Amino acid sequence: MGDRGNFENRAAIGRAVRLAREIDDFRARWPTTPSDMSAPPSFTWIQLERQLVDLAATQAQAEMARHLISATRKLAAFKPPEMVLREILCITWVLLDENFQGETGEGPAEMI
Repeated sequence: MGDRGNFENRAAIGRAVRLAREIDDFRARWPTTPSDMSAPPSFTWIQLERQLVDLAATQAQAEMARHLISATRKLAAFKPPEMVLREILCITWVLLDENFQGETGEGPAEMI
């Protein structure tokens, strides 16, 4: 393993440290609630993605939903449930925003 391998390892460690810091910050701000509280109904990642795709304001945002939910799902096991919920709510907000243009510049023009 050369310099490239060392760089990739350091980058992966850096990402893991940042994720751990984000989780610690979240837990400090939002302590765990008592477990005897009633839980919301459960659903699958596929169901969540399907509903967000359907609710998306534009076709570009519908495509974004698939990628955003995939990324959220992959890291969800490492995060507190409430942190994952917050991320899902943020994704939903972006997907319902008719004025959101993303990187591609697609979507309605800015109103003057």
